[in-house]
Amino acid sequence: MNRGKNDVAAVHPAYNTHPSVFEKVFGYTISVVLHPIFIPLYVAYFLLYIHPNAFTGFSGYDKIKTLSIIGINVVLFPLIATLLSKAVGFIDSIQLHTRKDRIIPLIASGIFFFWAYLVFKEQPQYPLMLVAFLLGIFLASSAGLMANIFFKVSLHGIGMGGWLGFFLALIMHGELYMAWPLALVIALTGLVATARLMISSHTPRDIYYGILIGLLSQWVAMLFTGI
Repeated sequence: MNRGKNDVAAVHPAYNTHPSVFEKVFGYTISVVLHPIFIPLYVAYFLLYIHPNAFTGFSGYDKIKTLSIIGINVVLFPLIATLLSKAVGFIDSIQLHTRKDRIIPLIASGIFFFWAYLVFKEQPQYPLMLVAFLLGIFLASSAGLMANIFFKVSLHGIGMGGWLGFFLALIMHGELYMAWPLALVIALTGLVATARLMISSHTPRDIYYGILIGLLSQWVAMLFTGI
């Protein structure tokens, strides 16, 4: 049975059932800007334009092309699938309030994520760290779909956990020599967790498990790709 906000409040008294205007504005702004669907685009931008050597030798055109391919496959197509699901009545809300609403979008997103992984995997000019990240988000979406059977895991938590896990893995494997990106993502993860507790029907457990799923998925992807 899906849990609504009242159900969460009943089993978890700390849940914020009456957020203030500030909490709503803060919570929704952070939730939109750092929505999990946009995280792959942020990571790709970082690798393309900020990481010191991930895309060394790529022209400006090649970088824009790479960012566009990622944006289309792992951002635009999942968004379209979600909107179409709403249009035909398969889901009640594009905000995916219930566990039932999440099933089709998660399956569709997983297909697109896996396709993107295969596309980049078969082109050796792309750095292995990008391939590993795309595999990681596919694993995270699959794990999120499985977790959704049992409880309303935080998809925002999964997204931020994946971002955090990817940066941690890069540093541990000597692929990233800058500390500030990791510090920034840690801070952003805290902001997202706070925002979701303010305005969503999530308990702390939902968010913590989401972060853990995203983090572990990236580590497994790194091990699988041999980085």
